[in-house]
Amino acid sequence: MADVEMPQLGETVTEGTITQWFKKVGDTISEDEPLFEVSTDKVDSEVPSPLTGTITEILVEEGDTVDVGTVLARIGDAADAPAPAPTAAPEPKPEPEPTPAAAPVAPEQPPAAPAPAAAPAPASADGGGGPGGGAKKLLSPVVRKLVNENGLDIDAIAGTGPGGRITRDDVLDAIDKGTAKTGAAPSAPATAASAPAAPAAPGKVTAPAPAPRAGERDTAIPHSRIRQSTAAHMRRSVDTSAHVYASIEVDYESVDVVRRANKDQFKADEGFSLTYLPFISRAVVDAIREFPQVNASFGENELIVHNYVNLGIAVDLDFNGLLVPVVADADGMRLRAIGRSISDLAARARSKKLSPDELSGGTFTITNPGPFGTTMTLPIINQPQVAILSTDGVKRRPVVVPTADGGEAIAIHSTGNITLTWDHRAFDGAYAAAFLKKIKDLLETLDWEQELG
Repeated sequence: MADVEMPQLGETVTEGTITQWFKKVGDTISEDEPLFEVSTDKVDSEVPSPLTGTITEILVEEGDTVDVGTVLARIGDAADAPAPAPTAAPEPKPEPEPTPAAAPVAPEQPPAAPAPAAAPAPASADGGGGPGGGAKKLLSPVVRKLVNENGLDIDAIAGTGPGGRITRDDVLDAIDKGTAKTGAAPSAPATAASAPAAPAAPGKVTAPAPAPRAGERDTAIPHSRIRQSTAAHMRRSVDTSAHVYASIEVDYESVDVVRRANKDQFKADEGFSLTYLPFISRAVVDAIREFPQVNASFGENELIVHNYVNLGIAVDLDFNGLLVPVVADADGMRLRAIGRSISDLAARARSKKLSPDELSGGTFTITNPGPFGTTMTLPIINQPQVAILSTDGVKRRPVVVPTADGGEAIAIHSTGNITLTWDHRAFDGAYAAAFLKKIKDLLETLDWEQELG
């Protein structure tokens, strides 16, 4: 018999929420087969079984949040599994009792005056909530933190977890809909006799429009955890940074010559295709050395310049969300090593095998919609960074090139745009444009054959 414990999913992670068990008591499982899914404040991960055997006990229910090291389940031999409980025979239905005669109706009393309602309070540290049953509700640490940080009335949130327990998804849904704010009263439904709303007086802030609801011909797709987290993060970024954009065209012919000559051998050696992304990533890392302020965070009365490059790479999860795993210390890697790290992180992001630490600490981000043939993408900054680069589609186009005799000629080259979004609070347009120009020059002139070797 072996215990299965809550794993240490990252240096800063002390607890996790069991979101799904893939097996039940009595099921057999093989070593490294997914056993359960755990959610932290940074990532959802599938955790494999540490050994082959039979699930004999499951000690933590779905929706429960427990500390690292907590025993979650036990795995043993098939003989250790508990026998299923015998099914009890149904009890005979009781004979219906005769209907009693109706009691006389008491004279109607005048209604008592209603007592003034107390304003609801946010959930307390001990898991309590607002008035009524909120103080008796059991909240996990993750849920309690979300409730307190967002000033929510716990009584206004319907729990969908076991026994009606409020889960993290329930709280995120309430935040998204704005229906559980402390002190917020529900609006009365409109009637046909309602008068039209008067225009807002100058200087007054009008209430936000109500959220749309699905009709008979619509399909309602519930927001996933990752969609809700992305929405909150992007909205916060737009509210935080002064977003500005600049784009430049790159002639990728020098890169393409090397790619075409080496792509088959590279695929055989590394197991993945040689795309433009490792070349661009290496050029970005080199350009940051000359323009370090793009690799920074905007602090209070200071720009915090990072003297290392942790390169975030945005990864699409088959159109079901976006994660940004981090290539740590990318400034110390050559092109081939950067390509290996990007391929590995992307594969593990899609299979839910990333640790929270691999999604933390990024200092500059690249997003890559280019494989879809985009022309110019204006991405949102990945907070708390101050810049993000978009790499758009590369296409064969006619370009003007210099000739050996000093003249010009038309040639067919691979070209595409790269676009920088930057926080104007951190630096100005000339600095951003010079940084883009440096990336362009490196991509067009670096000896990529030697770099790839």
